Amino acid sequence: MHKAEDVGVSTERLNRIGETMRKLIDEKKIPGTVTLVARKGKIIHFETNGMRDVEKNLPMEKDTIFRIYSQSKPITGAALMMLFEEGKFLMSDPVSKYFPEFADMQVCVGEEGGEMKTEPAASQITIQQLATHTSGLSYSFMPDAVGAMYVKEETERGLGNIPSEGGAFFASELKNPPFNNLREWSKAVAELPLVAQPGTVWNYSIGIDVLGALIEEFSGMTFGEFLQERIFGPLGMEDTGFMVPEDNLNRFAANYGPIPGNMMLMDDPEKSGYRTPPQLESGGGGLVSTVGDYFKFAQMLLNKGEHEGKRYLGKKTVEYMTANHMGSESADEGLSSLFNMLGGGYRVRGMGFGITGSVVVNPALSGLPVSEGVYSWGGAASTHFWIDHKEDLLGIVHTQLLPDGTYPVRELMQSATYQAIID
Repeated sequence: MHKAEDVGVSTERLNRIGETMRKLIDEKKIPGTVTLVARKGKIIHFETNGMRDVEKNLPMEKDTIFRIYSQSKPITGAALMMLFEEGKFLMSDPVSKYFPEFADMQVCVGEEGGEMKTEPAASQITIQQLATHTSGLSYSFMPDAVGAMYVKEETERGLGNIPSEGGAFFASELKNPPFNNLREWSKAVAELPLVAQPGTVWNYSIGIDVLGALIEEFSGMTFGEFLQERIFGPLGMEDTGFMVPEDNLNRFAANYGPIPGNMMLMDDPEKSGYRTPPQLESGGGGLVSTVGDYFKFAQMLLNKGEHEGKRYLGKKTVEYMTANHMGSESADEGLSSLFNMLGGGYRVRGMGFGITGSVVVNPALSGLPVSEGVYSWGGAASTHFWIDHKEDLLGIVHTQLLPDGTYPVRELMQSATYQAIID
């Protein structure tokens, strides 16, 4: 680890990160944290606090493995852009060019007499819209009629196939035969209506999982094979994947949910669904990782595609990936709805969205002293990362509390980091 002052950061002020995290832990709001800050390619803060497993009295370690849920999405985005660079597709391509079942989508326009009313989609869903959550696809946890249809598919056939808290994958106790692969799964997705016309609103969705199916189509590999061969293996992300091997279960964090004044165990590592391979590899939320592993990926993006002498993406590709793709619209309304539904209770302002990650377009409105253009995303169990090209800075905070937004872990981490910059 390097001295913070060598890269224009105060060590004394940087210590506030640990103080902030320990306060949350002492108040029994979160079990523990692993936090990391790097500037100008040098790690200047890498700290553990609290417990990875409260019941077993196991302390947090730097190599603790976490469920990163939707923090998987930027990795999927990077994989997609690798194939884009190879000329396999254009971002403006309709998804139906490769998956014809997406050609004639229907859009929900309300309910009447208990029946859903739909109209034909006015335009084709593009690959760019999948990657920016503007396709009109949704998630099963969305409180609407379309979300209810997703729930039915999820519980009956394993749509999504992310482990449920308590252990089992949804695909392990199904009423109907599960999907055999992402291509088969994508056909079922196309049978469900959209929540909005393509390209009109930001709505969090399983579109990133459809990207996983497209990555298989373009690469000729399974999604997991592609990630391992092109990202995890070359970057040395040894603890990142869609399951936790038996030998590593002792490093796997327990997962918790909030109860008044405390936390409750939701997923015991020894009983977790992550002990076995999933039926489907979810690029939208299925990965586990460590802070050290994710640092390598984040630093590659911060370096605009290069890490330790190897180039993964072109400079302009990363600039495109981390730019705001929302046009005259913002992602504020969609993000506010998402985080309030998951337990936030606050309004998102000043945010746009890039390829599989959010982008700060107005720092003043965001309420945080960050730079314009900060690219970030997190996961349902309160894990987060961000990269800041203007400050040559990145930060990561991993904990294990569902749902994200219960407490402002990301905001407190970012505030404590940026106030330490002194150059």
